[in-house]
Order: sequence, then C-alpha cells, then structure tokens
Amino acid sequence: EVLTLLVLMYPLLRGLALHLHSAVTGSYIPGTHSIAFINCLNEQIARDIARAIMDKKLAAYVNILPKSSALYFWKGEVEESTEILLLVKTRTSKIGELSNYVRSIHPFEIPEIISLPIDQGNPLYLRWIEENVPRD
Repeated sequence: EVLTLLVLMYPLLRGLALHLHSAVTGSYIPGTHSIAFINCLNEQIARDIARAIMDKKLAAYVNILPKSSALYFWKGEVEESTEILLLVKTRTSKIGELSNYVRSIHPFEIPEIISLPIDQGNPLYLRWIEENVPRD
C-alpha cells in the first residue's frame, strides 16, 4: 500500500520539489512556458485572433508572421494555400484554455493549434511572461 501511494504521489512530489528548487535557486523549470502555433487564413483573421487572445490574457506575446505557402491533406487531396502563422508565448498551464478558446472563434473547421514547451530561455523574458499571463 505504501509503495502504491508513493508511485501515485511521485508526479506531485516531483513537481513540488522542482518548484521549491526553482524558488530557492531562481532556476527555470523547463516546460513552464510554451509557444503555441496557430494558422490563419489571412492577416485580418490573424490580427483578430491575436487581439482576442491578448484581451483574454491567454498570452503575453503574439507574433504575426508574414504570409507563407502551405501544403496539406484535406479530404484525401493535397491542397496548397497561403496562411499567416501566429506564435503565441504563454504559460504551459494555459494551453488547454487557449486551444479551446481559439477553436471557438477560429473560422477553420480544424484549425492548427499546436504547442511546444520552452526548455530554456532568457530568465527575465520568461519571468515577464509569468507576470503578464495570470495563473489559473
């Protein structure tokens, strides 16, 4: 029973230990923040979605990258189009809420909303993200 309890508690205990270590040493916990990638049909939609994300405080920073070409499968066929890409910097804990919100306002049937954790970076910048995206 004790072993089972320890196995079940390991992720929680590890997380607490990492946060304590981070607080004491000032070091960054890899994966605390993420970059989300969101594709948009055009610049106006990209700006509207970026503004909506910022208004909801779901990100500290959104880049709107210029038009790029895209190839993808849709309904069994290879399609080609242009799109605008958003790079969204936020807390990893906000990715689920961000994804749900963007899906609710995005005109695409299946919008691309994917994220990657930030492993390391400028500590001042990462702290700035935390200061600008409220905790859950």
